[in-house]
Amino acid sequence: MTYLRTKWGRAVWGDSSLIDRMVKVIGIPLDENSSFLRGPARAPAYIREALQCGSGNMCVEDGRDLAGKDMQSRWQDVGDMQLGPMPLAFEHITAGIAALLKDDNEVLSLGGDHSITFPIIRAFAQRYPRLNILHIDAHGDLYDDFEGNPFSHACPFARIMEAGLASRLVQVGIRTANPHQREQARRFGVEVIEMKDWTAALQLRFDGPAYLSLDLDGLDPAHAPGVSHHEPGGLTVREVLHLLQQTQAQWVGADIVELNPARDVNNMTAVVAAKFYKELVAKMLD
Repeated sequence: MTYLRTKWGRAVWGDSSLIDRMVKVIGIPLDENSSFLRGPARAPAYIREALQCGSGNMCVEDGRDLAGKDMQSRWQDVGDMQLGPMPLAFEHITAGIAALLKDDNEVLSLGGDHSITFPIIRAFAQRYPRLNILHIDAHGDLYDDFEGNPFSHACPFARIMEAGLASRLVQVGIRTANPHQREQARRFGVEVIEMKDWTAALQLRFDGPAYLSLDLDGLDPAHAPGVSHHEPGGLTVREVLHLLQQTQAQWVGADIVELNPARDVNNMTAVVAAKFYKELVAKMLD
């Protein structure tokens, strides 16, 4: 079965034949499990457009140029995953990610709503049985069931933890925790750093492979208005970058989720997502 669309099924900045191990970037255009608003399925194309906009370049903050000769052969945008309707979509996601991981690649996924993280992690857990997860979000996404859908974008980390797919889950930026989600966090042993307790001095260390799940509504809506669920009082772009730069981890994968182009302002959230895209590719190449 083919999982990639030919529109983006080519190397944007390099040829995968030049190196065996790479960072693979893939779009996962799914928002069937969104509550309140649909729209994140359109996000991968908007992030790519922002990345390739002529107003910027492909350099990351440590000085490396992802479009330079020494870097461009080490990562590849392989296109958008071709998905069936739910629940088949989750099977396609797990199989597609597993295929990319088979050659010892790292994978950055562009969502899509946050429900995609569960089938992604199912694939990662097959390769990394002691996987650590850093989750940046306004919401814990630990509901046992949300509005009758156990696979809602409000539930992925409950599914991940109850299936034993991660050995450690750390959540940063949470500011909507209700009693049910607090109880779920205690049940699963989740380390929650709520936004009210945030400090720039926070330094995290993960022993073993680590995965970052970055929900853009973890940022304050002043910095990322293009999300379905605006939750004031969140992180700044610089604080997220600082956290990424200060965390000690072997990054093997990541996702950027919940961009809703219908709510964006002058594409500023897409540009923020593209910034994280570059920095995450670089981190996984370290």
